[in-house]
Amino acid sequence: MDAETIRKLIETGLPGATAQVHGEDGVHFEATVVTAAFAGKLPLARHRMVYATLGDLMGGAIHALALKTLTPEEADIPGR
Repeated sequence: MDAETIRKLIETGLPGATAQVHGEDGVHFEATVVTAAFAGKLPLARHRMVYATLGDLMGGAIHALALKTLTPEEADIPGR
């Protein structure tokens, strides 16, 4: 698994989202996902939305995914 594939899956599964994904070892990744679809949702719900885009890859090809999930408004706040 590679970071670019994960980015594409997230952005395809969450239309309008932008994702930045990093991970050098092929199984542990970090992602920042920004989408208006997160508005009004708690962090757990946001994470579940991202995990849904990856399906069975979570816990398999993707051993760990650290997430930072933001709305576009939150992404523009300095210090976040």
